[in-house]
Amino acid sequence: MSKSTSAATRPPARRVGTEPDRVDAILAQWRVIRPELDPTPMGVIARISQLSRLFEASTAEVLAEFKLNEPQFGVLAALRRATPDFTLSPTELYQSLMITSGAMTNRLDRLTSAGLVTRIPDETDGRSMLVALTAKGRAVVDRAVEAHLENESRLLEWMTKSEYAVLVRTLRRLLACFESANEQS
Repeated sequence: MSKSTSAATRPPARRVGTEPDRVDAILAQWRVIRPELDPTPMGVIARISQLSRLFEASTAEVLAEFKLNEPQFGVLAALRRATPDFTLSPTELYQSLMITSGAMTNRLDRLTSAGLVTRIPDETDGRSMLVALTAKGRAVVDRAVEAHLENESRLLEWMTKSEYAVLVRTLRRLLACFESANEQS
């Protein structure tokens, strides 16, 4: 069993989330110091931020088992999803990952050095190169994505199916609102 899925890191069997947490203590302090303010939004954002840090740390631990970091995994996963030949242009890659071309070049250089991707000529445009997943890269990303999904399932196992469904709907709506606002500006 990997370190990230050991029994020591599993949540306790009891139902958690009903007791006050550290964020509640901070909100209580604000209510005393500034009773005219409603710190409720602070509680939502603080919890999302803390969860993000915890999730990122857990993901980093799992990906380290495959000698990958999250940005490298993102590139490999994008190529793995690119059917039928696991090949994309560097532009398609950096646009799908919402990063700069410079950041993509750095990632591709490291993945190429590791033998996980290769650059090949674009048959439709002789001036361009494509990025292709190697057989080694496909094997690594396939194992990594399995471990990643197992880890994510473990991270969310605290929730009932109905809690999970409510959270998915709520987060989808929140994200859609922000994406819509960004598209309009």
